[in-house]
Amino acid sequence: MRLGIVVNVMGSEEAGATTYRLAAEATSLGHEVWIVSTGNLSYDADDTIGAFARMVPPGKYSSEKYLTVLKGPKAINEWITVDDLDVLLLRSNPSVQRAWAQSAGIHFGRLAMRRGVIVLNDPNGLSKAMNKLYLQTFPEPVRPRTLVTRSLSRVTKFLDEEKTIILKPLQGSGGTGVFIARSDENHNMEDIFESVSRDGYVIAQQYLPAAAEGDTRLFLMNGLPMRHKGKYAAFRRVRTGDDIRSNIHAGGRLRKAVVNDTMFELAEMVRPRLVEDGMFLVGLDIVGDKLMEINVFSPGGLGSAQKFEKVNFTHAVLDALERKVDYMRYYRRNFSNVELATL
Repeated sequence: MRLGIVVNVMGSEEAGATTYRLAAEATSLGHEVWIVSTGNLSYDADDTIGAFARMVPPGKYSSEKYLTVLKGPKAINEWITVDDLDVLLLRSNPSVQRAWAQSAGIHFGRLAMRRGVIVLNDPNGLSKAMNKLYLQTFPEPVRPRTLVTRSLSRVTKFLDEEKTIILKPLQGSGGTGVFIARSDENHNMEDIFESVSRDGYVIAQQYLPAAAEGDTRLFLMNGLPMRHKGKYAAFRRVRTGDDIRSNIHAGGRLRKAVVNDTMFELAEMVRPRLVEDGMFLVGLDIVGDKLMEINVFSPGGLGSAQKFEKVNFTHAVLDALERKVDYMRYYRRNFSNVELATL
């Protein structure tokens, strides 16, 4: 299998990141794996998609060793034709990109699909999910009550109704710019609103008391909860101190997840839309009986799930990709990208 992985900036992520775990495991299994940054894609004059890409020499790699070699002088740097790949994984996060690069992977991914490259998650589906409004397209019972606005007065009214709300920017990730507001406390709402709305719309969201216990990330693959060797790919994040965020980048701690029927029901409720949008690998962030976020761009944490479940979930992902490549060969590429994404 010839695999390309589009990332924000080549080699900049931590070795334990899911992207490099997948790349290291695929290389160790004998696949050809190319890493491409969004700034190194090109539409060429001969109507092909090219890219300046980097890979490590064949061999057995841990994710740590893989990233070290990828950044070092032994890495192989070449101009490749993206159209010749079997699979292109879009693993860049548009919310932390420069404006010109935010949708680069999506646009070039669409062009690669014309030549039969399997592009995951589906670029047209990803274009629908460019900000947190994507969650509002799912059934109302799965999500907290939410207001999206640039009106301070509407946020103030929403706070009066809910008594406690979470405020965060519509664009963004990693738990940045997140505030909690309570109607019975003194706070300068104007300053908070100005801070959150600086770069666009504000999300005001119903506060879920269960958030005090953290959240659970449950991975879905091919539209279903990912299960490998009898274990589900999931982990819990628990907030520290008074910080309302359980995100690991905000100081949250990892714990083993207990996957229950409520989570399965949430997964089943969002499944039709995710399948329709061609979402191959997804991370659901669950608090109580609600979804806080649906991560479709570069869902991370497979290594955290592996830590607690003692199962290498990257094997399940690569097995699924190999099957998709086989399906394309068996049926002479007679599937749409959306169909193939969740087969």
